[in-house]
Amino acid sequence: MNNPLQQTIEAVAKEKGIEPEVIITAIEDAVLTASRKYYKSDENLRTKFNPETGQVELFAVRQIVEDVSDPVTEISLKEAQDLYGEDAEVDMEIEFPKPTDVLGRIAAQTAKQVIFQKVREAERDNVYAEYSDRLSEVVSGTVKRFENGDIFVEAGRVEALLPRREQSRAENYTTGDRVRAVIREVNKNTKGPQLILSRTDPVLLIKLFEQEVPEIYDGTVAIRGAVREAGDRAKVAVYSRERDVDPVGACVGMKGTRVQAIIRELRGEKIDIVEWSEDAALFVTNAISPARVQRVTIVDPLEKVVEVIVEDRQLSLAIGKKGQNVRLAAKLTGWKIDIKSEEEKRREVEAQFDGLAAGEPATLTLPGLDEDQVRRLSEAGLDTADRLLAATTDQLVGIAGIDPEAAEALKAAIQEQVAAAERAVEEAAQPAEAAEAAEAADEQTTS
Repeated sequence: MNNPLQQTIEAVAKEKGIEPEVIITAIEDAVLTASRKYYKSDENLRTKFNPETGQVELFAVRQIVEDVSDPVTEISLKEAQDLYGEDAEVDMEIEFPKPTDVLGRIAAQTAKQVIFQKVREAERDNVYAEYSDRLSEVVSGTVKRFENGDIFVEAGRVEALLPRREQSRAENYTTGDRVRAVIREVNKNTKGPQLILSRTDPVLLIKLFEQEVPEIYDGTVAIRGAVREAGDRAKVAVYSRERDVDPVGACVGMKGTRVQAIIRELRGEKIDIVEWSEDAALFVTNAISPARVQRVTIVDPLEKVVEVIVEDRQLSLAIGKKGQNVRLAAKLTGWKIDIKSEEEKRREVEAQFDGLAAGEPATLTLPGLDEDQVRRLSEAGLDTADRLLAATTDQLVGIAGIDPEAAEALKAAIQEQVAAAERAVEEAAQPAEAAEAAEAADEQTTS
């Protein structure tokens, strides 16, 4: 470098990660701003950085014209030719040097503020350009300080923010701790941290699985969905593209080593790994894990409502603490899940058939129909399951005013309800028959 200022520019540029030209432009703009404040004239001022001398030169620019209307910004062609010879032409610009050593302390302070602002803007533009395409990536950093529950993380040369709302309640940090988080947002605002991190986003869980499970990284096993209640429990749906690869086993690892590494990273958060399936009933069955499901009935395929029956002793496990297990299963599958125990379902079906014995019609759920459509079906005599199932698709379309696909879905839902009721009655009858057989055996033994 030829002079100390150029050396300083190079050093600052390297430290801030910006181009030296950005700093030179900032210096030129700063001197120009200070000069305008000092001279307070209407002159067209221009600044240039001289790399040989390391000085910022100031010029008053005047344009060559035939007839001068503004002597401050214009100069006549004759006067210009007198100064610069016959080469001077109309519309050319002439620069007249002006001194900068008279600007004084206040002007220097103004220049310093402008330079600082320009350099900071350039830094933020660089950070935004670097990280705007890296959303959902995992970054590592060091806890720097705490403010009102928020954590400031030093990630390389960038200061990132881990807000309180994005922190897992199972985690506590102290200054200097290492932390891994996913990039949730990148700001271009002039104030505050630009990187917003998250430790609660399901994307973090997916990225950790990609790092720990080679089969996911190479595409053999795919993650079809992940949901979390950070600090408590998470569910991940996985699918294998190769028949010989068990997706759940691949994610768990030998003796649970792979999933345990992720659990440690998430400070003990429980993780259920379930197999994804195109079959909604099978997927819901898997998602209710660790509870064992007796059967799943699709109540309304249009509204995506399913009924899940579990053993009485499995009901609390299926629902989970404060409904957490079934809530996560519903988020993962996208279906509304109504969980009932076998005893609840048995009582419900018995009540329906008791009503039939008393001459009351059994209650049917007609998915996808409004009150007016149900009334039209009833007025047409289609007010029982048998009559609805006996009706043709064209009849349902004409009476209820629905499309053929909805009519077929309606008949399928009714058929499913009838089959479920029949199964429930059979199951309800089994304990009674067993009790009668036991009573008869006791009588024979007594006699």
